[in-house]
Amino acid sequence: MSRPVNLRPWQAQALERFTVSESDVDFLAVATPGAGKTRFALAAALSDMAADPRRRLIVVAPTAHLKTQWAQAAARFGVHLDPEWASTSDGLPADMHGIVVTYQQVSLSAPALARVSRGAFAIFDEIHHAGDERSWGDALQVAFGPAGRRLSLSGTPFRSDTNAIPFVRYIGDEAEPDFEYGYGDALADGKVVRPVFFPRTDGRMEWTGADGVVRSATFADRLDATGSSQRLRTALSLHGEWLPAVLDAAHARLTEVRRVQADAGGLVIATDQEHARGLAAMLRERHRVRAVVATSEDPDASARILQFAAGADPWLVAVRMVSEGVDIPRLRVGVYATTTTTELFFRQAVGRFVRWRPGLRRQQAYLFLPDDIRLRRWATQITEQRRHSLRRRETDDADEELEQREQAVAEPADQLSLFAAISATPLGPPADAAPAFDDVAGEPDPGDDGTLAVMLAPPPSLPGRGHAAPDTTDGPALTRQAHKRRLRSQNTAKVRSLARLTGLDHQKVNLELNRRVGIRAIGQATVDQLERRLRSADDWLRRL
Repeated sequence: MSRPVNLRPWQAQALERFTVSESDVDFLAVATPGAGKTRFALAAALSDMAADPRRRLIVVAPTAHLKTQWAQAAARFGVHLDPEWASTSDGLPADMHGIVVTYQQVSLSAPALARVSRGAFAIFDEIHHAGDERSWGDALQVAFGPAGRRLSLSGTPFRSDTNAIPFVRYIGDEAEPDFEYGYGDALADGKVVRPVFFPRTDGRMEWTGADGVVRSATFADRLDATGSSQRLRTALSLHGEWLPAVLDAAHARLTEVRRVQADAGGLVIATDQEHARGLAAMLRERHRVRAVVATSEDPDASARILQFAAGADPWLVAVRMVSEGVDIPRLRVGVYATTTTTELFFRQAVGRFVRWRPGLRRQQAYLFLPDDIRLRRWATQITEQRRHSLRRRETDDADEELEQREQAVAEPADQLSLFAAISATPLGPPADAAPAFDDVAGEPDPGDDGTLAVMLAPPPSLPGRGHAAPDTTDGPALTRQAHKRRLRSQNTAKVRSLARLTGLDHQKVNLELNRRVGIRAIGQATVDQLERRLRSADDWLRRL
């Protein structure tokens, strides 16, 4: 029986367009970060799976952290995905609707995925990652060529400047979406994303180049690509005055916001691991606050991000860990302290601050920037969408240099080793710092969230489980994989008790319990089999 699921108007429109395009295998949806691409994609999957109950679902995500996030989101729809699938697994789990893997897993396990993807519904989250490496795109083609339907998602319009991406239609070198929902559209709709402001700080930087020559420049001076990169690196030095001044301004703004939203958080995007630790120390010494540090080299980074997202700590300092899809709605203030200046990375960073938080009528976000011409260009493009959508009558003060796109170039290792920052001094208060903060403490949200109730069929039934009612709330959902992990832990405890009381070794006890419920290994057992295994162990214990 169909059940109502609340969708935003754009999600309902995209679902309708996806449904009428059922004769096409591929569909690309581009929607601004924070708009709800995951919810749309799962609604589309349910709609498609209703037409073919045998259809299985495979999601490809950019990171391991997002695999769990996808599984939790799917569980709220009554769809059960296994985020722990491995190429050694024997097909898809019997009591799961599908699996979640990463693009890296696809590159390593394409033939195995090709066997399980035949006729399946595939979702590619942030599909532009398939162009990161040529081998990833090739593997995606092999792994999902047999899929019955493919839905590609992206939060950023992308080009084929390097490697064209499989299953995406191009016009020239521009990807052509089948449905697009931009940041300006989301602002105009209201209660979808926040308006983001970009306080920019100029400075005078002095450094020694690879040739031994001392140079000095502000962000207003025109430099070549190498000089621009060295100037930015100098500004972001832990030993100058520019970075502490910007961090002070950002912390002051976050303190203002936390008077209204007590758990509001800030994010500093650092350049590397050493830089991140230095920034955390700077926050501790100057403002007596503890910052959570998450870097890609840290195996506990994902757990720390999850803990930060659920907590009330003021600052998170991260290096390439808080990217697309990471959902921390309480982030309100950021500091862009990385030397990465590409448009794609910048837009991904902005996407961390746009997610709407129900309960506040006004909730601006702020990303503090170096006044670098490249970053200024990307910020201006987003600001123009914001101004248009909010119908603001502001004068565009972008200078003519913005017409000159300067691409950052990688500096050779020998040049980088000779580079040395000397000093970095801020010049004046941040520009384009946004209107005075004017959230009203306790001001209620009007209540209407602007969603529409759309009737969707339930997911296909699974062995011994029947239909699962979708949980359409926004709270955490217990995934089936998490339930199975808990049951396996309980089974392990029973095996220890039986081994101690019977004198048998653990292997023999496990083999006997597996024989009783008809499974080869506990790792392949369904929920029903794990529960029957527990009951069998209890019955054995009672007989001793």
